[in-house]
Amino acid sequence: MLREEIVFGPIHSRRLGSSLGINVLPERGKLCNFDCVYCECGWNKDGREDQTLPSASRLRETLEAKLVECAAAGIRIDSITFSGDGEPTLNPDFPEMVDITLELRDKYFPKAVVSVLSNATRAGRPGVFEALRKVDNPILKLDAPTDELAVRINRPQGYYHVADVVESLKRFGGEFTLQTMFLRSADFDSSSPEVLDGWMRIVRELRPREIMVYTLDREAPAEGLEKISAGEMEALTRPLAEEGFKLQIRG
Repeated sequence: MLREEIVFGPIHSRRLGSSLGINVLPERGKLCNFDCVYCECGWNKDGREDQTLPSASRLRETLEAKLVECAAAGIRIDSITFSGDGEPTLNPDFPEMVDITLELRDKYFPKAVVSVLSNATRAGRPGVFEALRKVDNPILKLDAPTDELAVRINRPQGYYHVADVVESLKRFGGEFTLQTMFLRSADFDSSSPEVLDGWMRIVRELRPREIMVYTLDREAPAEGLEKISAGEMEALTRPLAEEGFKLQIRG
């Protein structure tokens, strides 16, 4: 499902509550350096109709108008969330857009958090790293502990190595949320011991302030994917909970 507005919602998010979405990617297309088998926006090849990126000034105008409207109507906003049709850090204005969003949040909804949903591929880049450190809630993805599994699940479009992403995430000093999709197919199983053990080793290395474990919730472009129940995910991640890690599990 492609978002056709720069600012959309608020919508109810199972992870973030009442979330006002920000799409800094094409309004009628998709732009991502992953092509995940589970992406609710569909395959990259089907989202190339529009490749125009909104500017920082356009975001300011659109976001301020929406925040004024929500404030006047008494609409609650828990999170202002960079999400949308692909990877938000691909917009070259992303750092400036974060500054604009924080400024307008402070003016109209100071109790709301600013969140960013990112695949973490660009988290170590100057500008992007500093912007992600400024937001309240950087939610950074790591679905696979190995490059081979990442190819099967995330289908990176270009250079990608799990080890490099882990090194980038270390720079956050644990001040981020690690997001991981759990699912099964004929080609992989997130719950298998070799996958789970490798992922847990990375979690223990990074020590994020929160771990967000979730599974399929909407229609996926790939066939044959199987969601993993909340009860099973809770059992699979219990060792981390027993070690004191904060987990948010969404089935």
